[in-house]
Amino acid sequence: MQQTLKTRLGDDMVLTDPAELLRFCRDWHGDVTSGAVAVLRPRSTEEVSAAVKTCLEFGLAIVPQGGNTGLVLGAIPDQSERQVVISLERMNRIRKIDADDFSAVVEAGCILSELKDAIAAQGMFFPLALGAQGSCRIGGNVSTNAGGINVLKYGMTRELVLGLEVVLPDGTIFEGLSTLRKDNRGIDLKQLFIGAEGTLGIVTAVAVKLMPNPDQVATALLGLASLDDAISLYRRARRDCCDLMSAFEFMPPLAFTLAREAIPDLPMPIAGDYPAYVLMEISGSGLVDVSDLMERFLEGVMESGLVLDGVVATSHAQARNLWLFREGMNEGQAKRGTHLRTDISVPLSRLADFVRDAEQAVLDVVPDCTNVSYGHVGDGNVHLNVLPPAGLSPQERLDRITAAKYAINAVLDDYSGSISAEHGIGRLKREDFEKRLDPARRGLLSALKHAIDPTLMMNPGCQLNLGRNS
Repeated sequence: MQQTLKTRLGDDMVLTDPAELLRFCRDWHGDVTSGAVAVLRPRSTEEVSAAVKTCLEFGLAIVPQGGNTGLVLGAIPDQSERQVVISLERMNRIRKIDADDFSAVVEAGCILSELKDAIAAQGMFFPLALGAQGSCRIGGNVSTNAGGINVLKYGMTRELVLGLEVVLPDGTIFEGLSTLRKDNRGIDLKQLFIGAEGTLGIVTAVAVKLMPNPDQVATALLGLASLDDAISLYRRARRDCCDLMSAFEFMPPLAFTLAREAIPDLPMPIAGDYPAYVLMEISGSGLVDVSDLMERFLEGVMESGLVLDGVVATSHAQARNLWLFREGMNEGQAKRGTHLRTDISVPLSRLADFVRDAEQAVLDVVPDCTNVSYGHVGDGNVHLNVLPPAGLSPQERLDRITAAKYAINAVLDDYSGSISAEHGIGRLKREDFEKRLDPARRGLLSALKHAIDPTLMMNPGCQLNLGRNS
Protein backbone atom coordinates (compact mmCIF):
# COMPACT_ATOMS: atom_id res chain seq x y z
CA MET A 1 0.00 0.00 0.00
CA GLN A 2 2.84 2.41 0.78
CA GLN A 3 4.28 2.00 -2.71
CA THR A 4 0.81 2.43 -4.24
CA LEU A 5 0.43 5.74 -2.42
CA LYS A 6 3.83 6.89 -3.69
CA THR A 7 2.97 5.86 -7.23
CA ARG A 8 -0.36 7.68 -7.15
CA LEU A 9 0.66 10.78 -5.23
CA GLY A 10 4.42 11.06 -5.73
CA ASP A 11 7.36 10.32 -3.47
CA ASP A 12 7.53 13.94 -2.35
CA MET A 13 4.08 13.79 -0.75
CA VAL A 14 4.33 10.41 0.97
CA LEU A 15 6.37 9.61 4.07
CA THR A 16 6.73 5.97 5.11
CA ASP A 17 10.00 5.76 7.06
CA PRO A 18 9.06 4.95 10.70
CA ALA A 19 11.59 7.48 11.99
CA GLU A 20 9.98 10.21 9.89
CA LEU A 21 6.47 9.18 10.93
CA LEU A 22 7.20 9.42 14.63
CA ARG A 23 6.55 13.14 15.13
CA PHE A 24 3.18 12.83 13.41
CA CYS A 25 2.15 9.85 15.54
CA ARG A 26 3.03 11.09 19.02
CA ASP A 27 0.91 13.46 21.08
CA TRP A 28 2.24 16.83 22.20
CA HIS A 29 3.07 15.72 25.74
CA GLY A 30 4.65 12.45 24.60
CA ASP A 31 2.17 10.34 26.56
CA VAL A 32 0.93 8.36 23.54
CA THR A 33 2.80 7.05 20.49
CA SER A 34 1.13 5.22 17.62
CA GLY A 35 1.81 4.58 13.93
CA ALA A 36 0.30 4.99 10.45
CA VAL A 37 0.39 3.43 7.02
CA ALA A 38 1.91 6.71 5.81
CA VAL A 39 1.93 10.44 6.31
CA LEU A 40 0.74 12.46 3.34
CA ARG A 41 1.98 16.07 3.06
CA PRO A 42 0.18 17.90 0.27
CA ARG A 43 1.21 21.38 -0.87
CA SER A 44 -2.13 22.54 -2.28
CA THR A 45 -5.87 22.09 -1.91
CA GLU A 46 -5.89 20.11 -5.15
CA GLU A 47 -3.30 17.72 -3.74
CA VAL A 48 -5.38 17.29 -0.59
CA SER A 49 -8.34 16.42 -2.82
CA ALA A 50 -6.26 13.88 -4.77
CA ALA A 51 -5.00 12.32 -1.52
CA VAL A 52 -8.53 11.99 -0.13
CA LYS A 53 -9.80 10.39 -3.34
CA THR A 54 -6.91 7.91 -3.31
CA CYS A 55 -7.55 6.98 0.32
CA LEU A 56 -11.25 6.51 -0.41
CA GLU A 57 -10.45 4.24 -3.35
CA PHE A 58 -8.21 1.98 -1.27
CA GLY A 59 -10.28 1.99 1.90
CA LEU A 60 -7.83 3.94 4.03
CA ALA A 61 -9.11 6.08 6.88
CA ILE A 62 -7.74 9.62 7.26
CA VAL A 63 -6.52 11.49 10.33
CA PRO A 64 -6.14 15.19 9.44
CA GLN A 65 -3.37 17.00 11.32
CA GLY A 66 -2.26 20.59 11.77
CA GLY A 67 0.48 21.36 14.29
CA ASN A 68 -0.29 18.28 16.40
CA THR A 69 -0.49 20.39 19.56
CA GLY A 70 -3.93 19.15 20.63
CA LEU A 71 -4.48 17.76 24.10
CA VAL A 72 -7.22 15.16 23.46
CA LEU A 73 -5.59 12.76 20.94
CA GLY A 74 -7.75 14.04 18.12
CA ALA A 75 -4.96 14.32 15.53
CA ILE A 76 -2.93 11.14 15.93
CA PRO A 77 -3.91 7.75 14.48
CA ASP A 78 -4.97 4.82 16.64
CA GLN A 79 -5.18 2.11 13.95
CA SER A 80 -1.71 2.08 12.40
CA GLU A 81 -2.50 -0.58 9.80
CA ARG A 82 -5.58 1.21 8.41
CA GLN A 83 -5.02 4.93 8.80
CA VAL A 84 -2.96 7.62 7.12
CA VAL A 85 -2.18 11.05 8.48
CA ILE A 86 -2.76 13.99 6.14
CA SER A 87 -0.56 16.77 7.46
CA LEU A 88 -1.30 20.33 6.37
CA GLU A 89 2.11 21.65 7.47
CA ARG A 90 3.31 22.46 3.95
CA MET A 91 0.15 24.43 3.13
CA ASN A 92 1.32 27.50 5.00
CA ARG A 93 0.82 30.46 2.68
CA ILE A 94 -0.95 33.66 3.65
CA ARG A 95 -2.99 34.21 0.52
CA LYS A 96 -4.24 37.71 1.30
CA ILE A 97 -4.36 40.36 4.00
CA ASP A 98 -6.89 43.10 3.30
CA ALA A 99 -6.46 46.14 5.54
CA ASP A 100 -9.61 47.87 4.31
CA ASP A 101 -11.73 44.77 4.75
CA PHE A 102 -10.09 43.82 8.08
CA SER A 103 -9.75 40.26 6.87
CA ALA A 104 -7.14 37.73 5.84
CA VAL A 105 -7.21 34.47 3.89
CA VAL A 106 -4.66 31.93 5.03
CA GLU A 107 -3.92 28.29 4.34
CA ALA A 108 -4.59 25.79 7.09
CA GLY A 109 -0.95 24.95 7.74
CA CYS A 110 0.10 28.46 8.65
CA ILE A 111 1.53 28.64 12.19
CA LEU A 112 -0.62 30.88 14.36
CA SER A 113 2.21 33.12 15.61
CA GLU A 114 3.48 33.68 12.06
CA LEU A 115 0.00 34.69 10.96
CA LYS A 116 -0.31 37.07 13.91
CA ASP A 117 3.10 38.62 13.12
CA ALA A 118 2.27 39.13 9.44
CA ILE A 119 -1.01 40.78 10.36
CA ALA A 120 0.64 42.97 13.00
CA ALA A 121 3.17 44.15 10.41
CA GLN A 122 0.22 45.68 8.55
CA GLY A 123 -1.09 47.43 11.66
CA MET A 124 -3.88 44.99 12.51
CA PHE A 125 -4.51 42.28 15.07
CA PHE A 126 -5.66 38.67 15.07
CA PRO A 127 -6.73 37.99 18.66
CA LEU A 128 -6.49 34.20 18.93
CA ALA A 129 -3.75 33.61 21.52
CA LEU A 130 -2.66 30.20 22.85
CA GLY A 131 0.31 28.84 24.75
CA ALA A 132 1.12 26.71 21.69
CA GLN A 133 0.83 29.53 19.16
CA GLY A 134 4.44 29.08 18.07
CA SER A 135 3.65 25.61 16.73
CA CYS A 136 -0.13 25.20 16.37
CA ARG A 137 -1.64 25.84 12.93
CA ILE A 138 -4.74 27.78 12.01
CA GLY A 139 -6.51 24.80 10.43
CA GLY A 140 -6.23 22.90 13.71
CA ASN A 141 -7.40 25.97 15.63
CA VAL A 142 -10.51 26.05 13.48
CA SER A 143 -11.10 22.30 13.64
CA THR A 144 -10.96 22.33 17.43
CA ASN A 145 -12.65 25.74 17.87
CA ALA A 146 -9.67 26.80 19.96
CA GLY A 147 -10.12 29.15 22.89
CA GLY A 148 -7.17 30.74 24.67
CA ILE A 149 -6.65 33.82 26.77
CA ASN A 150 -8.57 36.38 24.70
CA VAL A 151 -11.96 34.64 24.54
CA LEU A 152 -13.32 37.09 27.08
CA LYS A 153 -13.10 39.99 24.63
CA TYR A 154 -13.02 38.41 21.18
CA GLY A 155 -14.74 35.03 21.53
CA MET A 156 -13.68 31.52 20.54
CA THR A 157 -12.18 30.75 17.11
CA ARG A 158 -15.72 30.30 15.79
CA GLU A 159 -16.33 34.04 16.22
CA LEU A 160 -13.20 34.88 14.23
CA VAL A 161 -13.91 32.78 11.13
CA LEU A 162 -15.54 34.44 8.13
CA GLY A 163 -15.20 31.59 5.64
CA LEU A 164 -13.64 28.19 4.98
CA GLU A 165 -12.27 26.07 2.20
CA VAL A 166 -12.74 22.37 2.95
CA VAL A 167 -11.98 19.11 1.17
CA LEU A 168 -14.93 16.81 1.76
CA PRO A 169 -14.68 13.02 2.32
CA ASP A 170 -15.27 12.26 -1.37
CA GLY A 171 -12.53 14.70 -2.44
CA THR A 172 -14.93 17.48 -3.46
CA ILE A 173 -13.66 20.98 -2.63
CA PHE A 174 -16.14 23.15 -0.74
CA GLU A 175 -15.27 26.73 -1.62
CA GLY A 176 -16.62 28.99 1.08
CA LEU A 177 -13.87 31.58 1.58
CA SER A 178 -16.17 34.59 1.67
CA THR A 179 -15.12 37.52 3.85
CA LEU A 180 -18.64 38.94 4.08
CA ARG A 181 -19.69 39.99 7.58
CA LYS A 182 -23.37 39.57 6.81
CA ASP A 183 -24.54 36.69 4.65
CA ASN A 184 -27.93 35.23 5.52
CA ARG A 185 -28.38 32.81 2.61
CA GLY A 186 -29.65 29.89 4.64
CA ILE A 187 -27.65 27.52 6.82
CA ASP A 188 -24.12 28.73 7.54
CA LEU A 189 -22.24 25.67 6.26
CA LYS A 190 -18.83 26.69 7.55
CA GLN A 191 -20.10 26.16 11.09
CA LEU A 192 -20.36 22.41 10.41
CA PHE A 193 -16.59 22.13 10.22
CA ILE A 194 -15.58 24.44 13.08
CA GLY A 195 -14.98 22.24 16.11
CA ALA A 196 -15.61 19.03 14.12
CA GLU A 197 -11.99 17.92 14.64
CA GLY A 198 -11.61 16.71 11.07
CA THR A 199 -14.49 14.25 11.26
CA LEU A 200 -16.44 15.87 8.41
CA GLY A 201 -13.67 17.08 6.11
CA ILE A 202 -10.24 18.68 5.94
CA VAL A 203 -10.02 22.45 6.38
CA THR A 204 -7.48 23.70 3.82
CA ALA A 205 -7.89 27.48 4.07
CA VAL A 206 -9.56 29.99 6.35
CA ALA A 207 -10.85 33.54 5.97
CA VAL A 208 -10.44 35.28 9.33
CA LYS A 209 -11.68 38.47 10.89
CA LEU A 210 -9.08 41.06 11.92
CA MET A 211 -9.21 43.84 14.50
CA PRO A 212 -7.54 47.21 15.03
CA ASN A 213 -4.18 46.73 16.68
CA PRO A 214 -4.51 47.21 20.46
CA ASP A 215 -1.55 49.54 20.79
CA GLN A 216 -2.32 50.21 24.44
CA VAL A 217 -2.14 47.27 26.86
CA ALA A 218 -2.16 47.35 30.66
CA THR A 219 -1.27 44.12 32.49
CA ALA A 220 -1.55 43.55 36.25
CA LEU A 221 -0.89 40.65 38.61
CA LEU A 222 -3.08 40.88 41.71
CA GLY A 223 -3.06 39.03 45.04
CA LEU A 224 -6.42 38.14 46.62
CA ALA A 225 -7.76 36.27 49.61
CA SER A 226 -9.73 33.61 47.70
CA LEU A 227 -11.19 32.44 44.41
CA ASP A 228 -14.53 33.85 45.59
CA ASP A 229 -12.88 37.27 45.73
CA ALA A 230 -11.50 36.69 42.23
CA ILE A 231 -15.05 36.16 40.97
CA SER A 232 -16.18 39.32 42.77
CA LEU A 233 -13.26 41.19 41.22
CA TYR A 234 -14.22 39.93 37.77
CA ARG A 235 -17.80 41.17 38.18
CA ARG A 236 -16.53 44.61 39.11
CA ALA A 237 -13.93 44.66 36.34
CA ARG A 238 -16.51 43.61 33.76
CA ARG A 239 -18.67 46.54 34.80
CA ASP A 240 -15.94 49.16 35.16
CA CYS A 241 -13.66 48.17 32.28
CA CYS A 242 -16.40 46.93 29.94
CA ASP A 243 -15.24 45.42 26.65
CA LEU A 244 -11.69 46.72 27.07
CA MET A 245 -10.87 43.83 29.41
CA SER A 246 -9.16 41.24 27.21
CA ALA A 247 -7.94 38.68 29.77
CA PHE A 248 -8.77 37.66 33.33
CA GLU A 249 -6.86 34.60 34.51
CA PHE A 250 -6.97 32.91 37.90
CA MET A 251 -3.87 31.16 39.31
CA PRO A 252 -3.19 29.42 42.65
CA PRO A 253 0.01 30.04 44.67
CA LEU A 254 1.42 26.76 43.32
CA ALA A 255 1.54 28.38 39.86
CA PHE A 256 4.69 30.26 40.79
CA THR A 257 6.44 27.14 42.05
CA LEU A 258 5.54 25.20 38.92
CA ALA A 259 6.55 28.03 36.59
CA ARG A 260 9.95 28.37 38.23
CA GLU A 261 10.50 24.61 38.02
CA ALA A 262 10.24 25.08 34.25
CA ILE A 263 11.95 28.50 34.08
CA PRO A 264 14.30 28.68 37.08
CA ASP A 265 15.50 32.26 36.53
CA LEU A 266 11.99 33.69 36.32
CA PRO A 267 11.93 36.63 38.80
CA MET A 268 9.11 36.78 41.32
CA PRO A 269 6.90 39.73 40.40
CA ILE A 270 5.10 40.13 43.72
CA ALA A 271 6.53 40.04 47.24
CA GLY A 272 3.66 38.62 49.28
CA ASP A 273 2.20 35.12 49.33
CA TYR A 274 -1.55 35.12 48.76
CA PRO A 275 -4.21 32.39 48.52
CA ALA A 276 -5.26 33.44 45.01
CA TYR A 277 -3.91 35.45 42.11
CA VAL A 278 -5.48 37.14 39.11
CA LEU A 279 -3.62 38.08 35.94
CA MET A 280 -5.67 40.81 34.33
CA GLU A 281 -5.24 42.65 31.07
CA ILE A 282 -6.99 45.67 29.56
CA SER A 283 -6.30 46.60 25.96
CA GLY A 284 -7.47 49.15 23.46
CA SER A 285 -6.47 51.54 20.71
CA GLY A 286 -7.17 54.99 19.44
CA LEU A 287 -8.20 57.68 21.91
CA VAL A 288 -8.80 55.39 24.89
CA ASP A 289 -6.38 55.83 27.82
CA VAL A 290 -5.98 52.24 28.98
CA SER A 291 -3.30 52.95 31.60
CA ASP A 292 -5.48 55.54 33.31
CA LEU A 293 -8.41 53.11 33.31
CA MET A 294 -6.32 50.37 34.94
CA GLU A 295 -4.95 52.80 37.54
CA ARG A 296 -8.38 54.10 38.52
CA PHE A 297 -9.86 50.61 38.63
CA LEU A 298 -7.11 49.21 40.85
CA GLU A 299 -7.26 52.22 43.13
CA GLY A 300 -10.91 51.48 43.82
CA VAL A 301 -10.61 47.74 44.39
CA MET A 302 -7.57 48.10 46.64
CA GLU A 303 -9.27 50.75 48.74
CA SER A 304 -12.22 48.39 49.21
CA GLY A 305 -9.92 45.57 50.32
CA LEU A 306 -10.93 43.27 47.49
CA VAL A 307 -7.36 43.26 46.14
CA LEU A 308 -4.64 42.81 48.77
CA ASP A 309 -1.58 43.55 46.65
CA GLY A 310 -0.60 43.91 43.04
CA VAL A 311 1.90 44.92 40.43
CA VAL A 312 1.26 46.65 37.10
CA ALA A 313 3.68 46.06 34.24
CA THR A 314 5.46 49.23 33.16
CA SER A 315 6.92 47.78 29.97
CA HIS A 316 6.24 45.11 27.40
CA ALA A 317 9.06 43.04 28.90
CA GLN A 318 7.50 43.17 32.36
CA ALA A 319 4.11 42.22 30.96
CA ARG A 320 5.72 39.30 29.17
CA ASN A 321 7.33 38.23 32.46
CA LEU A 322 3.91 38.15 34.15
CA TRP A 323 2.47 36.00 31.36
CA LEU A 324 5.44 33.63 31.61
CA PHE A 325 4.13 32.51 35.00
CA ARG A 326 0.80 31.61 33.44
CA GLU A 327 2.46 29.77 30.57
CA GLY A 328 5.37 28.31 32.54
CA MET A 329 3.12 26.57 35.04
CA ASN A 330 1.98 24.25 32.25
CA GLU A 331 5.57 23.27 31.54
CA GLY A 332 6.17 22.78 35.26
CA GLN A 333 3.26 20.37 35.49
CA ALA A 334 4.62 18.40 32.54
CA LYS A 335 7.98 18.08 34.30
CA ARG A 336 6.23 16.32 37.17
CA GLY A 337 5.17 13.50 34.87
CA THR A 338 1.92 12.18 33.47
CA HIS A 339 -1.03 13.84 35.17
CA LEU A 340 -4.72 14.55 34.75
CA ARG A 341 -5.43 17.57 32.56
CA THR A 342 -9.03 18.77 32.55
CA ASP A 343 -10.74 21.45 30.51
CA ILE A 344 -13.99 22.30 32.25
CA SER A 345 -16.57 25.03 31.97
CA VAL A 346 -19.31 25.82 34.48
CA PRO A 347 -21.61 28.83 34.92
CA LEU A 348 -19.39 31.69 36.05
CA SER A 349 -21.57 32.33 39.08
CA ARG A 350 -20.82 28.79 40.34
CA LEU A 351 -17.14 28.51 39.42
CA ALA A 352 -15.70 29.04 42.92
CA ASP A 353 -18.12 26.54 44.45
CA PHE A 354 -17.31 23.99 41.75
CA VAL A 355 -13.56 24.27 42.28
CA ARG A 356 -13.99 23.86 46.03
CA ASP A 357 -16.28 20.81 45.68
CA ALA A 358 -14.25 19.16 42.92
CA GLU A 359 -10.92 19.61 44.68
CA GLN A 360 -12.39 18.05 47.81
CA ALA A 361 -13.80 15.16 45.79
CA VAL A 362 -10.32 14.50 44.40
CA LEU A 363 -8.72 14.56 47.83
CA ASP A 364 -11.36 12.13 49.08
CA VAL A 365 -10.33 9.47 46.55
CA VAL A 366 -6.61 10.23 45.98
CA PRO A 367 -5.42 12.16 49.05
CA ASP A 368 -1.75 11.94 48.07
CA CYS A 369 -2.30 13.89 44.82
CA THR A 370 -1.99 17.64 44.29
CA ASN A 371 -4.78 19.76 42.80
CA VAL A 372 -3.86 22.63 40.47
CA SER A 373 -6.88 24.74 39.54
CA TYR A 374 -6.42 27.69 37.22
CA GLY A 375 -7.92 29.16 34.09
CA HIS A 376 -9.99 31.70 32.25
CA VAL A 377 -12.26 32.94 35.02
CA GLY A 378 -14.00 35.44 32.78
CA ASP A 379 -15.54 32.74 30.59
CA GLY A 380 -16.13 30.09 33.26
CA ASN A 381 -13.31 27.83 32.02
CA VAL A 382 -11.17 26.15 34.68
CA HIS A 383 -8.38 23.63 34.24
CA LEU A 384 -8.49 21.48 37.35
CA ASN A 385 -5.40 19.35 36.93
CA VAL A 386 -4.28 16.61 39.29
CA LEU A 387 -0.61 15.73 39.85
CA PRO A 388 0.16 12.28 41.29
CA PRO A 389 3.11 12.09 43.71
CA ALA A 390 6.59 11.17 42.54
CA GLY A 391 7.82 7.61 42.79
CA LEU A 392 4.70 5.81 41.56
CA SER A 393 4.74 3.10 38.93
CA PRO A 394 3.05 3.96 35.60
CA GLN A 395 0.04 1.83 36.54
CA GLU A 396 -0.28 3.43 39.98
CA ARG A 397 -0.11 6.85 38.36
CA LEU A 398 -2.79 5.88 35.83
CA ASP A 399 -5.05 4.51 38.58
CA ARG A 400 -4.91 7.81 40.45
CA ILE A 401 -5.52 9.83 37.31
CA THR A 402 -8.57 7.71 36.46
CA ALA A 403 -10.00 7.95 39.98
CA ALA A 404 -9.51 11.73 40.01
CA LYS A 405 -11.17 12.11 36.62
CA TYR A 406 -14.29 10.23 37.66
CA ALA A 407 -14.49 12.23 40.90
CA ILE A 408 -14.26 15.55 39.05
CA ASN A 409 -16.74 14.55 36.36
CA ALA A 410 -19.28 13.45 38.96
CA VAL A 411 -19.15 16.90 40.56
CA LEU A 412 -19.23 18.53 37.12
CA ASP A 413 -22.46 16.72 36.25
CA ASP A 414 -24.08 18.17 39.35
CA TYR A 415 -23.09 21.63 38.14
CA SER A 416 -24.41 21.08 34.57
CA GLY A 417 -20.96 21.85 33.20
CA SER A 418 -18.98 20.75 30.15
CA ILE A 419 -16.08 18.29 30.08
CA SER A 420 -14.53 20.28 27.22
CA ALA A 421 -14.50 24.06 27.27
CA GLU A 422 -11.85 24.63 24.59
CA HIS A 423 -9.71 21.53 23.89
CA GLY A 424 -12.25 19.42 22.02
CA ILE A 425 -13.20 15.76 22.47
CA GLY A 426 -10.75 13.83 20.31
CA ARG A 427 -10.25 10.22 21.33
CA LEU A 428 -9.22 10.95 24.90
CA LYS A 429 -12.63 12.25 26.01
CA ARG A 430 -14.85 10.27 23.67
CA GLU A 431 -16.11 7.82 26.29
CA ASP A 432 -16.94 10.58 28.76
CA PHE A 433 -18.60 12.60 25.98
CA GLU A 434 -20.75 9.71 24.79
CA LYS A 435 -21.91 8.89 28.31
CA ARG A 436 -23.36 12.38 28.56
CA LEU A 437 -25.04 12.56 25.14
CA ASP A 438 -28.80 12.66 25.17
CA PRO A 439 -30.49 10.59 22.40
CA ALA A 440 -31.60 13.60 20.36
CA ARG A 441 -28.15 15.14 20.20
CA ARG A 442 -26.47 11.82 19.45
CA GLY A 443 -28.99 11.18 16.68
CA LEU A 444 -28.30 14.55 15.07
CA LEU A 445 -24.52 14.12 15.26
CA SER A 446 -24.73 10.60 13.84
CA ALA A 447 -27.03 11.67 11.01
CA LEU A 448 -24.72 14.55 10.11
CA LYS A 449 -21.67 12.30 10.07
CA HIS A 450 -23.32 9.65 7.89
CA ALA A 451 -24.66 12.26 5.47
CA ILE A 452 -21.31 13.98 4.87
CA ASP A 453 -18.98 11.01 5.42
CA PRO A 454 -20.99 7.86 4.56
CA THR A 455 -17.90 5.61 4.49
CA LEU A 456 -16.82 6.91 7.93
CA MET A 457 -13.28 7.51 6.65
CA MET A 458 -12.64 10.90 8.22
CA ASN A 459 -10.89 10.68 11.58
CA PRO A 460 -12.77 7.56 12.75
CA GLY A 461 -12.94 7.13 16.49
CA CYS A 462 -12.66 10.87 17.11
CA GLN A 463 -15.58 12.42 19.04
CA LEU A 464 -18.06 9.55 18.43
CA ASN A 465 -17.76 5.79 18.08
CA LEU A 466 -19.74 5.10 14.91
CA GLY A 467 -17.88 2.05 13.63
CA ARG A 468 -15.11 1.69 11.02
CA ASN A 469 -11.79 1.20 12.78
CA SER A 470 -12.96 3.01 15.91
